[in-house]
Amino acid sequence: MNDTFRHKGLRKKLVEGISYKGIEDKRILDAIGKIPRHFFMDSTFDNIAYQDKPFPIGSGQTISQPYTVAFQTELLQITKGDKVLEIGTGSGYQAAVLLEIGAKVYTIERHHDLFIKSQKLLHELGYHPNSFYGDGYIGKEAFSPYDKILITAGAPEIPEELIKQLKIGGYMVAPIGKNIQIMKRITKLSDEEYDIERFGEFVFVPMLKGKIN
Repeated sequence: MNDTFRHKGLRKKLVEGISYKGIEDKRILDAIGKIPRHFFMDSTFDNIAYQDKPFPIGSGQTISQPYTVAFQTELLQITKGDKVLEIGTGSGYQAAVLLEIGAKVYTIERHHDLFIKSQKLLHELGYHPNSFYGDGYIGKEAFSPYDKILITAGAPEIPEELIKQLKIGGYMVAPIGKNIQIMKRITKLSDEEYDIERFGEFVFVPMLKGKIN
């Protein structure tokens, strides 16, 4: 793996672009400027890895558009030490961003190939999330409650099992919907109540219940 001056220059331009689009949290911008996104993709994408676009990573999944990664992360309002449950490890790039800004990350991936690949890469880069292979709909109750929960796939509806694992006062950020998703931030007000904010339309690969590969 080689992170060249060219890659670093392209990352700088990427950061400028997503800042122009409205991302303000300097910690997130610094993380995206530091993390070599091309390491999380096949080498055939090396020349285009720093375009603000999603790209395939295998198993029918994608690495999210950097702006989307930054947008979801900013909505979480991470404070250092927050315990964050990530549903959908994918390439591991989003987990790296969360770790870089000080979160303690628990991440679940349902595709075994991606689980193995992302865990290996993250460790090689010095990132050590708590990684699990399994069904994201179930979450990881043993480590709950979580300060924040991030879903990186399109859920048809708000997963109630995951809401149960969120602490009162905590946030869940998730794209909700079938074909086109609405980015929602759900604030847990009590064990029976939560508040929902909406932040525009996005398109994600689907979150599938009860299916691991």
